[in-house]
Amino acid sequence: MTQTTEQPFAAAPTDTTPTGPRQAATIFILITVALDMLALGAIIPVLPGLIKSFLNNDTASASRIYGLFGTTWALMQFLFMPVLGSLSDRFGRRPIVLLSNLGLGLDYILMALAPNLSVLFIGRVISGITAASFSVASAYVADVTPPAKRAAAFGMVGAAFGVGFMFGPAIGGLLGELGPRVPFWVAAAFSLMNFVYGYFVLPESLAPSNRTPALKLRSANPVGALKFLTTVPGLLPLSFVNFLSFLAHEVLPSTTVLYTTFRYGLSPGAVGLFLFAVGAASFLVQAVLIKPLVTAFGEERLLIGGLLSGAAGFAMYGLAPDKWWFLIGIPLVALWGTAGAAVQALMTRKVGPTQQGQLQGSLASLRGVSGLIGPGLFTLTFAQFIGDWSFAGLPGAPFLLAAALLGFGAMLAAGNLRRVG
Repeated sequence: MTQTTEQPFAAAPTDTTPTGPRQAATIFILITVALDMLALGAIIPVLPGLIKSFLNNDTASASRIYGLFGTTWALMQFLFMPVLGSLSDRFGRRPIVLLSNLGLGLDYILMALAPNLSVLFIGRVISGITAASFSVASAYVADVTPPAKRAAAFGMVGAAFGVGFMFGPAIGGLLGELGPRVPFWVAAAFSLMNFVYGYFVLPESLAPSNRTPALKLRSANPVGALKFLTTVPGLLPLSFVNFLSFLAHEVLPSTTVLYTTFRYGLSPGAVGLFLFAVGAASFLVQAVLIKPLVTAFGEERLLIGGLLSGAAGFAMYGLAPDKWWFLIGIPLVALWGTAGAAVQALMTRKVGPTQQGQLQGSLASLRGVSGLIGPGLFTLTFAQFIGDWSFAGLPGAPFLLAAALLGFGAMLAAGNLRRVG
């Protein structure tokens, strides 16, 4: 890998760096993120069925095992995202992204061939580790983008993420009709294609002069990564706001299908169309609207406005009397995506070029904590309000809880930015 450190785009951007190389490097990493998310999304519709096939089609047992798979995957993300972020600060972004893509591709092949549940579980553990490179992709974008343009660039990363998760499950669902293992082979192809593409095209973004001289073990673990957020003035309040946003987001994958089926009687096909619409709206906001909104309102106002928009959208989801009112919440929740790009841009301004990977790894650890807490929090809330507390008439309580988290985050952000200003 030594030759990769001499790529023509290795130098960190300065005010004199040509715009063309920056844009090209950003496009390269956006394609990498999109392919990664396509691969991850493609197995979502078939993984529960494959688990069920190993358990004599026992739905109850399969549900419990699927929950264990999800929690384990989130745990691996929590543990290894800061490791990969710190490794990228030491050795460069390119080798970490390439190794991650290669590992994912080989792992999907392992899962496609899994003869039993134990091997499938091992594959899911490896997937959680190798899929932890999203923090490195974010650090790459910070490397090649001037501070004033990072909010828009992070918005494009979010858009690439959204494209993958918009089309990945749709592709996986269609291929799943041919067999539950077929999407794993396609996911492997996406990841291995990503590796080959990156090997020949992806430039290094972090100059050797901007790399950390040695790997710091205390920052390459989740506890140390989270502690890092307390060492930089002004970073902790924004980190907590980001955590609340991450936690609120967990209501979507954990509860949406359960809630819309229970309350509105939506079929799986209708739920799939709804999720596609959510992804399309998010993509539009991330790819098209963030840049002009940052120009018009600035990152601070965009952060607060985005959080309030998400709170309003989740409140609409939780209180909507029918599916048509529920759909009105989609654009409001999509606008919430502006907050994520704005807060990341604000946070990257507070650390130097040698700490961008560490910062993104720390944020990924926050996302990992939310992934460990959120599914149980929202599904248990849903179960309680359709069970013992059904007299309250609030089956949408999980979405109202998510709205409250975002509203609280907006208050904290406003208070913190006012003090800073």
